[in-house]
Amino acid sequence: MRRRLINSTLAVVLVVIAVFGVSLVIIETRTIENSAQESVDSEAARLASIVDARLIGEERVSPDVLREQIDPARYALVEIPGRAAIEIGDRPDGNVIRAEATGDRGETVTVEESRSAVTSEVTRSLVVILAVSLLAVIAAVLLAVRQARRLTSPLTDLAETAERLGSGDPRPRHRRYGVPELDRVADVLDASAERIARMLTAERRLQADASHQLRTPLTALSMRLEEITLTDDPETVKEEATIALTQVERLTDVVQRLLTNSRDPRTGSAVAFDLDEVVKQQIEEWRPAYRSEGRAVVRSGKQGLRAVGTPGAVAQVLASLIENSLMHGGGTVALRTRVTGNQAVVEVTDEGPGVPADLGARVFERTVSGRNSTGIGLAVARDLAEADGGRLELLQNQPPVFALFLGREADRH
Repeated sequence: MRRRLINSTLAVVLVVIAVFGVSLVIIETRTIENSAQESVDSEAARLASIVDARLIGEERVSPDVLREQIDPARYALVEIPGRAAIEIGDRPDGNVIRAEATGDRGETVTVEESRSAVTSEVTRSLVVILAVSLLAVIAAVLLAVRQARRLTSPLTDLAETAERLGSGDPRPRHRRYGVPELDRVADVLDASAERIARMLTAERRLQADASHQLRTPLTALSMRLEEITLTDDPETVKEEATIALTQVERLTDVVQRLLTNSRDPRTGSAVAFDLDEVVKQQIEEWRPAYRSEGRAVVRSGKQGLRAVGTPGAVAQVLASLIENSLMHGGGTVALRTRVTGNQAVVEVTDEGPGVPADLGARVFERTVSGRNSTGIGLAVARDLAEADGGRLELLQNQPPVFALFLGREADRH
């Protein structure tokens, strides 16, 4: 492309030089010829006037007198009636410029000049025009190279940016080139890079959230299925199968919530539900895991509360808090329900060392973890709570008290 830009610029310049150069040469040649002819005409008239004045004054007309009145490079012939012709200078050969003038006494003055002088002057003018044309071509080449570099370098840079996007590097470069069209392309590429970056971030976030959130339901479901395979009691099988089906429904809800949350974290499907049922379900689900660790999970507080939210999402939030206590806490884990203003609150606390002071303000941030965990669980739990208009807070560091605030059904009347 650079070569084509240079060639096209040179072609335009050469055409312009050819058109105006030829015209200038023609005009300059005619101007020089006309000027030379006018000079010879003027000299012939002046010489005739001098001869006429001398004849009137009856002065002598001789070559010595007239030679001082004419250009040495020119030839003059003075013809006076009744006298011998007077020649001044050497008569030129070949093409000449001739002028004749007649005086009042009948004398005739002829002045001639070799056309070679005109040719020499035309040649000098032509050399000047060619030199100027050459300088114009050189200037055009330099300008074309500079302009081509200015246009092709941004295109190369934009191609590299597009290649980086295609290779999975969505960082915008924010480079502009001072050319509106190229800057528009750069704007589009930067906007595309930002969109791709958001999509990749959402994809990685969904992958991490799914890995974290599905691990616990799948583990619990696996434990129930193991219980079924180890018993021959139909009643036990039926009971465990019923619980397993409930967990499958929860697992389906988790997947749906993750997909919905990945598209729009603020999207919720809040309904009025029995908060006691969700708390009881979580305690029953986690009791075997706590029992195996020699610990207990209990509940207390106000009962009969109906909260507004998504039951599956609330269950996931509580599961994250209970699992967090199992992994990082100690002693008995207590779930306490209470009412504050127009909100229903579920507090989860344990007897462990609590949350370090330096992590208290950042415990809900992704990748923030105090004990080699993923740092995802509490962040996902907070997003799930906020999607339904609730909130998740750390009320106390030691012993740790996490509180899930939900709207109450009475708020909807």
